[in-house]
Amino acid sequence: MLQTRQRYSIQVIREEVQALVAKGALSKRVQLYTLSRYFDEQDWREIERLLELNDYLLRDSVCDLLGQESWLND
Repeated sequence: MLQTRQRYSIQVIREEVQALVAKGALSKRVQLYTLSRYFDEQDWREIERLLELNDYLLRDSVCDLLGQESWLND
């Protein structure tokens, strides 16, 4: 039986990473290459390619990928 692979976009990657940060599994301060621990090898290759296409380096921080946070109430 063939398994269908999830197709990623940069937005999907951001959402996945944000979920990891929100549950405390990942710090915003770590480098992007740390994400490889959370994806299987084939998915990671696609994610790595998408990050590079969107001008992210694997040495960039996770916070660079997530961008600025917006606060509704201070």
